Amino acid sequence: MADVEDPSTGPAVNQPIGGRTAGGNLHESLLNAVGTDIVTGALAPGTVIRAEELRVRYEVSLSVVREVVRVLESLGMVKPIRRLGLVILSMQEWTILDPLVVRWRMVATPAVQLRSLTELRVAIEPQAAYLAAIHASVDAAEEIMRLAARMRASGSKGDVEAVLDVDIAYHRAVLRAGGNELFASFDTVVAEILRGRTQAGLMPKYPHPDALQWHFDVADAIGNGDPDRAHAAMTKMMDRAFTEMEDAWEGQPRLRTY
Repeated sequence: MADVEDPSTGPAVNQPIGGRTAGGNLHESLLNAVGTDIVTGALAPGTVIRAEELRVRYEVSLSVVREVVRVLESLGMVKPIRRLGLVILSMQEWTILDPLVVRWRMVATPAVQLRSLTELRVAIEPQAAYLAAIHASVDAAEEIMRLAARMRASGSKGDVEAVLDVDIAYHRAVLRAGGNELFASFDTVVAEILRGRTQAGLMPKYPHPDALQWHFDVADAIGNGDPDRAHAAMTKMMDRAFTEMEDAWEGQPRLRTY
């Protein structure tokens, strides 16, 4: 049998949040608390819990609980069953690429989540660059080149946060430039990957010169309508990103997805 990630090793169920809020918002606090409990396995698949239990456990009103349940249901994480309560659903049912789910999993199992997302990114972004070189407008291509220049300037100063912000904007621009709405929607996932990488201390203070050059190479290829060169340069960029991070998930079991 293949190795399977054990979500039961996550932290214990969250403590009451009635005395504190995230950003002053009880709805957001409860949503994050319950969402995190589900992805860590503190609320395991098959668990049945009633709205009243959530109200007591987290010290919030039933109206807040109902709002949160609606969001979790839309994410495929819970299923209300009349006269029974809320059934916690397995990962196979979740909207796995929703930014909220990505963020909660990044907290619960950061190494495993980074691996899964990076493997997906390696598959998608070179093709996105290829399409951008064919379909990008002049304005979009010029913006990608401007962002590559800004990234080099920020990288030379060792400003990790500035590099992160520009890098997110750069990859968002490439993903959107090809005119594929599914690739464009992947930009929020890439943003979470890049933030998670930085928060895990896996982003060097000074980006490698090759990585900065590849950003320029992709931008130049897009501007000149050369899809093969754009694909090749983005592939180099993705391969380096994968290599720089793979030690973080070494030895982590693969997930059971069947």
